[in-house]
Amino acid sequence: MIILKNAIAKEVKEEILGKVKAGESVSSLAKQYGVSDKAIYNWLRGKTTRHVSWMEHIRLKKENQQLKEIIGILTLEVEKSKKKRN
Repeated sequence: MIILKNAIAKEVKEEILGKVKAGESVSSLAKQYGVSDKAIYNWLRGKTTRHVSWMEHIRLKKENQQLKEIIGILTLEVEKSKKKRN
């Protein structure tokens, strides 16, 4: 582990975050690398963004509407098949 002035090197942080995203537990990685769970969770929070571009918002809204339409169609088909059986 590379420690620079009481800080974890960027490469080590990225390695830890990559392992968390791959499914390893935060607590086991914290023990393995000698850092606190809280530090890892703070790094994870820092890597996320809360802003979505307007174009991405429109794309997601359109995709959501299409999925709702598909669910509606499938629901109607299931109801029709139930009525045919009765």
